[in-house]
Amino acid sequence: MRRKIKVLILIVIAAIVIPSLIYTVSPLFINTSINEPAPSASSEFQKFMNMTEEGRIQAANNMTYQEKQMILTMAAKANNTANENMPGGTNQGATRSMLVGTFVGTGDGFHNADGVAKVIQLGDGTNILRLENLKATNGPDLYVYLSTGKNATDFISLGRLKGNMGNQNYEIPRGTDLTKYDTALIWCRAFSVLFGSAQLS
Repeated sequence: MRRKIKVLILIVIAAIVIPSLIYTVSPLFINTSINEPAPSASSEFQKFMNMTEEGRIQAANNMTYQEKQMILTMAAKANNTANENMPGGTNQGATRSMLVGTFVGTGDGFHNADGVAKVIQLGDGTNILRLENLKATNGPDLYVYLSTGKNATDFISLGRLKGNMGNQNYEIPRGTDLTKYDTALIWCRAFSVLFGSAQLS
């Protein structure tokens, strides 16, 4: 009888100890493989570009310098060409060039812009900022501004840049003082970065 009790106690102890040993020792002998893809720069860029304009500005404020450079580099690789003819039509009549300037980049070796900016007056008195033969580094959230200088502190937004390459037209709001707002800018709104400027004279 005592022998049976000893055997029963040994069985109970074994039932507790053996699973515990297996649980604690098994990771030493069992391999678990995982193969996650590295975060893709292009997917991060696409996620950033799919945000609203305000969302991009907020996200940019929370980015590290390296994250901003990654977004700008990805944007620079994506060219977007726009080719528009001069506005025409019988209701607008003849046009004449009023002001002309040549785009220059920032000189940092990355943000660049070439081409010509012209203020053209249509027959109905509408003023158009025409960008001709534009070739600029692409970027996220690029806008065309008429500014008082190379810093976008006092400016009039003419809208989002239609393409970083080609010929394009932007209507200037009536009443704009072109003696004051005499510099055309290509400006990254999200990162507050100048890509190129043209002094109009």
